[in-house]
Amino acid sequence: MATLLLLRHGRTTANADGILAGDLPVALDEVGVAQAEQARGRLAGLPLAVVVSSPLVRCKQTLELALPGVVPVAEEGLRECGYGEWSGRSLKELADNPLWSTVQHHPAAVVFPGGEAMAAMANRAVTAVRAWDARITESHGPDAVWLACSHGDVIKAIVADALGMHLDLFQRISVEPSSVTAIRYTPQRPFVLRVNDTGTPVSALLHKHRPPAEETAESDAVLGGGA
Repeated sequence: MATLLLLRHGRTTANADGILAGDLPVALDEVGVAQAEQARGRLAGLPLAVVVSSPLVRCKQTLELALPGVVPVAEEGLRECGYGEWSGRSLKELADNPLWSTVQHHPAAVVFPGGEAMAAMANRAVTAVRAWDARITESHGPDAVWLACSHGDVIKAIVADALGMHLDLFQRISVEPSSVTAIRYTPQRPFVLRVNDTGTPVSALLHKHRPPAEETAESDAVLGGGA
């Protein structure tokens, strides 16, 4: 079977400010642009059979920088979770909402007010990548490599499925801006080859701190994936 590379978009102005962007048309900030340009070096030379992407602008911008000259196929299944009335609000403010605890501990039960259920997001994302993977394997062969650019919570849901984890556990996974995750699906099981690879030295993993804008509890996962 083919190998799937999941690329998260670079950091956005909303990420930097601790705002939950959702499906708002937020753009990459200067750090995000640099991250996408760095991803270009990590992806250079790969014979990508197909590149698909969330239709949101931050993913399009990331791919324009990381894979110049490539025209991605828009895939609605990879769109960010529909956070509804939560979109555009600060994570610090949302952390005081009673629903936040459910997002942290029982995300499979969460339906965002005026928005989407997290379980529905996970289902449409997994369905999309598995369908693309099967088509690409059939048309390009089992050694094909393809790339999908999407969002933090979406990629976390895809990884959780590949690991056989319940969605309620997906907050244990970290997917940073411009990181690459690799999955290979087979008839019997998926193999998760790499998760959250940013190409940085191991020392960069130590003593990470949240930006001041993300003043939630130390054990809380940042909705949307954070900065």
